[in-house]
Amino acid sequence: MKIETSGFKGAQRGGAHTARTMMLAELSELLDYCGESAVAPADFRQAIEENNCLGKRSAKSRTLTYRHLVDLYGLSDAQLVFRGLRYFWNKDPDGRPLMALCAALARDRILADVAPRIWAAEPGALVTREWVEEQIEVLDPGRFSPATRKSVAQNINATLTQSGHLRGRMKKYRVTAQPTSGAVAYALLLSRASGALGPALFQTLYAKAMDCVIEDAIVLAEGASRRGWMRFKRLGEVMEVAFPDIANATDLERLHEQD
Repeated sequence: MKIETSGFKGAQRGGAHTARTMMLAELSELLDYCGESAVAPADFRQAIEENNCLGKRSAKSRTLTYRHLVDLYGLSDAQLVFRGLRYFWNKDPDGRPLMALCAALARDRILADVAPRIWAAEPGALVTREWVEEQIEVLDPGRFSPATRKSVAQNINATLTQSGHLRGRMKKYRVTAQPTSGAVAYALLLSRASGALGPALFQTLYAKAMDCVIEDAIVLAEGASRRGWMRFKRLGEVMEVAFPDIANATDLERLHEQD
C-alpha cells in the first residue's frame, strides 16, 4: 500500500488550522447529503461546488470550503483515514466529534502538536487564546506572524470546543470529552496504522484524544468488538485489534513503514 492511500500527512509542515477549524458542521452536512454514494474527491467536489449542498453564498466560498475539507479529511475512500472515518461515522453518530478530531489530528501537524498541551490542562482550567498562542510560539518559534498565530490559536480552541474538550464561547474552559465505542475504535484504527501494538495502542495521540483512562477505553473497545465494528482481543497485557471491514492486516502493517 502506498502512503498516498493512507491519508496521514501529519508530518508535513503546515496545516488547515492556519485558516479554519475542523469544520465539524460542514463535514456533517456533506456526509449527510452524500450518504454512502460518494467515494472520490470528485463526488464531494460536485456536491459542494456544483450542487451547493452546504449553502455557501459564492462560488469562491464553495471552492475554498471544498479545498479546506480535502485538506482536513482527504474526502476519498481510497484513503484509510477517511474510509475509516466514514465507516464509524455511520455506525456511531454520538462519536462523530471525536472521530472528526482524530482525522484532523492525522492530517494537521499544527493541531497535532498543540492539542496535547491543551488536553494536559486540568478540568475547569481556563484556556485562553493568549496561552495557546504562547504554546504555538514555543513549539515553532518565529514561524507565524502575530496575526496568524492569533488566528491559529482561535481555530484550535474552536476545534477542541467542537470535539468536547473545551466549553464556552468567549472564555474557554477545559472539560472532559465524552468518548464512545465508535470513536475509540476509530482511534485504535489510526493507532494501529501508525505502528502501535499491544498496550501502546492506547497511548497514541489518537487514543489520548479520547480523554479517558486506558481502562475505560478498553471497555469501549470491547463494546465496539461486540457490535462487530472491529475485533479486539485481550489476554492480560497482550492486546490485538483488527478491522476486517476497513483494511486487512497486511495493509495496516505496511502503513507505518512508509515515510
